[in-house]
Amino acid sequence: MAGHWVLLLVGFLLPGILLSEAAKILTMSTLGGSHYLLMDRVSHILQDHGHNVTMLRQRGNSLISDFKEEEKSYQVISWLPPEEYQKEFNKIASSFIKEVYNEREAFEKFLKLVEQLGFQCSHLLSRKDIMDSLQNENFDLVAVESFDYCHFLIAEKLGKPFVSVLPATFGTMDFGLPSPSSYVPVFHSLLTDHMDFWGRVKNFLSFFIFSRKQWQVQSVFGNTIKEHFPEGLRPDLSDLLLKAELWFVNSDFAFDFARPLLPNTVYVGGLMAKPTKPVPEDLENFIGRFGDSGFVLVSMGSVVDITSYQEVLKEMNSAFGHLRQGVIWKCKHSHWPKDVKVAANVKLMDWIPQSDLLAHPSIRLFVTHGGQNSIMEAIQHGVPMVGIPVFGDQPENMVRVEAKKFGVSINLKEIKAETLALKMEQVIEDKRYKSAAVAASVIRRSHPLTPAQRLVGWIDHILQTGGAAHLKPYAFQQPWHEQYLLDVFLFLLGLTLGTVWLCVKLLGVVSRWLRGARKLKET
Repeated sequence: MAGHWVLLLVGFLLPGILLSEAAKILTMSTLGGSHYLLMDRVSHILQDHGHNVTMLRQRGNSLISDFKEEEKSYQVISWLPPEEYQKEFNKIASSFIKEVYNEREAFEKFLKLVEQLGFQCSHLLSRKDIMDSLQNENFDLVAVESFDYCHFLIAEKLGKPFVSVLPATFGTMDFGLPSPSSYVPVFHSLLTDHMDFWGRVKNFLSFFIFSRKQWQVQSVFGNTIKEHFPEGLRPDLSDLLLKAELWFVNSDFAFDFARPLLPNTVYVGGLMAKPTKPVPEDLENFIGRFGDSGFVLVSMGSVVDITSYQEVLKEMNSAFGHLRQGVIWKCKHSHWPKDVKVAANVKLMDWIPQSDLLAHPSIRLFVTHGGQNSIMEAIQHGVPMVGIPVFGDQPENMVRVEAKKFGVSINLKEIKAETLALKMEQVIEDKRYKSAAVAASVIRRSHPLTPAQRLVGWIDHILQTGGAAHLKPYAFQQPWHEQYLLDVFLFLLGLTLGTVWLCVKLLGVVSRWLRGARKLKET
């Protein structure tokens, strides 16, 4: 009997003992901006839950915005690419955004951008000081951010198991999820899950376009792989995506369309959410000036500097001036054109406590570029949106916002003061948008586990079980012709055709025999 109680006690305490063991985890960030903020949050959460976290962080990238740095609870290894790479990257990034703004096909420019990431990756992999340092640390696990394929190559070079964080919604890359074309929209199709016949035709054809583009993007890293991996051990990037132990997706059921998931795919949308604090006194005084009318929050993210597009800036400023609400606008005051007078109800700020403002009881609307982190924060606090998407996953995100009825979208190039003012007033005045946003917030908040608990819990699970092989379908190891049953179809087709051929032959034989018998009878 005593032994029985000992076993029960061990069974109860063992999980806690296992969870208390700290693992050495490497996280990576090379792009800055919202990509860095997400990986910074992942690093803090893992460190705060007892793991020893080190981030490999690239500095000097143009996508790093002017946000307030917080004190780190984890260790940071910084590196800086050669200046010529950085200058070229900045030049191409600026050109890419201009192409998108002018509504031109920008995929070739995007490939050039990825090419620069490939060059930077080659430089990093050749930095013996950094790679040896990482190798000597003997990390238990690597957490990669999936936008930059270099992260996957570093994890492979270190020979360590890794998990991947998808910063955007599903569809930006193929990592083996079942994706029925009848109701799972392909990335850049701008479709919802409710497709009519022509929508399904478009989605089916979009799949082939998307697959080709993804192959082109991955091919850019071909030279990097040849240079840094010996022949016979050169990884295929599409295989590396399937090799990830877990995929943490920065989305949520409240936002994304329902679709098939695999056991190693985990939603962590809302990971950026932190306990809210009172807004600073100067902002509170500004908000108080507008009483019950409340205020509108405006942020176009960390990549696009809206002051570079002065015509759009003037139209937006004029539109905000039409509102009876106050407007807090994240916009660099030092870049503001001298010939444009800021609307009387507008407060410009270089930096804003975005989450705290979204949680403020007087907020009426969020005008956003449609970035994933911003949308998840708005959903967290039940704030309706007007989206002005620019590039990347932002247009797709706004398709979902409109489909879920908690916001509307307007093309950046098409912005006119009257149109933007009408859209903002529409979302503020029509309470159905606020109701839908609040309903999404309830869905987001009512999960049995928080995003942070899901992140840490699943990582602890694979650390304890030695990986996530038990969470991955055998399909990841099958050749494509087996996975899609082409060998079965060909076999059944051959069997059917062979049976038909045999029947025809038998009928021919029977027919000839009957004709011969008839002739004999006639004679």
